[in-house]
Amino acid sequence: MKFCVIGLGRFGYQVATTLSDNGMEVVAVDSNESIVSAIRDYVTQAICLRISDEASLRNIGVEEMDTVIVAMGENFAQSILITAILKKEFKQLKVITRAVNDIHKDILKLVGADRVVLPEKEIAIKVADNLSSPFMDLIRLTKNFSVSQIIAPDQFVGKKVQELDLFKNYKVRCIGLTEPDKDRIVPADPSYIIQQNDRLVFAGNTKDLEKIAKLS
Repeated sequence: MKFCVIGLGRFGYQVATTLSDNGMEVVAVDSNESIVSAIRDYVTQAICLRISDEASLRNIGVEEMDTVIVAMGENFAQSILITAILKKEFKQLKVITRAVNDIHKDILKLVGADRVVLPEKEIAIKVADNLSSPFMDLIRLTKNFSVSQIIAPDQFVGKKVQELDLFKNYKVRCIGLTEPDKDRIVPADPSYIIQQNDRLVFAGNTKDLEKIAKLS
């Protein structure tokens, strides 16, 4: 897939380099020459240009992209303008735009952004969730539905996943487990026998997940 990242502040730079690390074609664009020079060896193409209108977007070949990430959140007006032009003139593109607050987010949605992210707010919520909950890790997919990683409660140890009848008893599902000594999650086999200190991954309503976590 081909991505274009416009704006290489901390957020845009990290998005661009991570996409590249994941094997994607990435065109990184910023008006700051030193930033463009710093990222040049880590992406497919780095361009020093101030994006301000349709012509400048065509100059970087945006029509050849699959997804454009508009990452200059601090420049409120410019990010809205670029998003609006992209959605009006390049309708085939998926456009993801960074916002700095909820008002900015609402305006970006009105001009057609396919997805709006508020990195600082989203990270703050995740940190607060993890600090204030009994989970090892929590990923909130919606306000009420989450995926969490929990140490296997003692009463689960020695039993097969399917024996626990988790959805009937707790309204959650075990979808995976972290392999011992590896930072990798694998799908949970229904016939897997749960071991002491297994890190199990559950999905369900956040309040139901809390009930499982309190068993540990």
